[in-house]
Amino acid sequence: MSILSFTSAPGVARLTGNAVGPTEAQRMWRTAALALLSVRVIQGFIYWGGGSRRFIYSPEKLNPDAPTWMANKFQTAMPGALFGTDHLISFMLHHFWLLYAGVILFSAAELIVGAMLMAGALTRAAALASMGFSVLLMAMFGWQGATCIDEWTMAACNLAMGATLLLGGGGAYAIDNVLIRRNPALAEKAWFRWMAGSLPLPLPDIAFRNVALAVLGFVLVFDVGTYSYYRGSVVTPFHGGPVSPTKHHLTLSDARLLPDGSVRFHVYLDAGTPEAPVHVVAADLLDADNRPVAHYDAAALSALPKAAFANDYAYNKFAPGPFGIRAPMGAAASVTLPAPGSGATAQAKLVRLTDVDGRTFSTRLDNRPEREPKTS
Repeated sequence: MSILSFTSAPGVARLTGNAVGPTEAQRMWRTAALALLSVRVIQGFIYWGGGSRRFIYSPEKLNPDAPTWMANKFQTAMPGALFGTDHLISFMLHHFWLLYAGVILFSAAELIVGAMLMAGALTRAAALASMGFSVLLMAMFGWQGATCIDEWTMAACNLAMGATLLLGGGGAYAIDNVLIRRNPALAEKAWFRWMAGSLPLPLPDIAFRNVALAVLGFVLVFDVGTYSYYRGSVVTPFHGGPVSPTKHHLTLSDARLLPDGSVRFHVYLDAGTPEAPVHVVAADLLDADNRPVAHYDAAALSALPKAAFANDYAYNKFAPGPFGIRAPMGAAASVTLPAPGSGATAQAKLVRLTDVDGRTFSTRLDNRPEREPKTS
């Protein structure tokens, strides 16, 4: 096995096949390279696994016509996504080719970065890319997970692993070693030492310490900060998060009385588990004293035509189901309820929905009939 020996340039090391009597500094660097080997390989395997599942083992995840199409998962992440990624997801869901290209490119990037890490090819560059993946995944999916926020936990660990490889390299049993052995001049190239993992970073000790502390600060702030936001247990008590990963929540808005006496409102399933849909089993129109003036039971909601649902997105949708209205996580739609037989909608002030668990969600109703659009 090759060992490390110093060249004439201070602080620069390169791999040779016949060095004898390594110095203590060389032995320490070689020990660190071997110690980081399992971190590098498993970090790479995690991302390789994400990409290979879609391209090789479960290609239906990349099939827009399959139930497991990745857009469905992205939509479930939208309600609790941070840093504006919810708007990014929504925009992509409305633009299919951008969405499809994004899914393919992200999956390919995971596959390539994972392979680079496992092989030790431009290790630091691949580690930096893996850190970007981790930040993106924590921002998008970190709120999901009922008990141990599993999506956040995996990405938080990956962020720390990527930071470790970025700083330390991971130069044992690596293609980076082969490159520098075949072209020793690469040892003198700053760009190679910043991108590859065979050699220490070209920094004085104090500068390296400052860089390492800055990376630690970023990882600490991002990991601990997002954990505190999602669940507390840092400076505040444990809590369920701004967006609950367990209890479904419906936000109703823009409720209007239509000229024919029917009622239209917008509804968004913006909390809950993606593992189970919400079931709306009753809808009511209420007067100013919260007394019902019209009631739609589960059977009436199940009988609504599909035309009564104008969904915002082409994937997770509101639709009639066997127990009323059914919708998976992240669904949003404008729903139209037929005019009640009582004709009492003029007194209605609120629209209220009740889910299968008995929770209610309501919004004010603008009961001034919407005017029909003028025709020329």
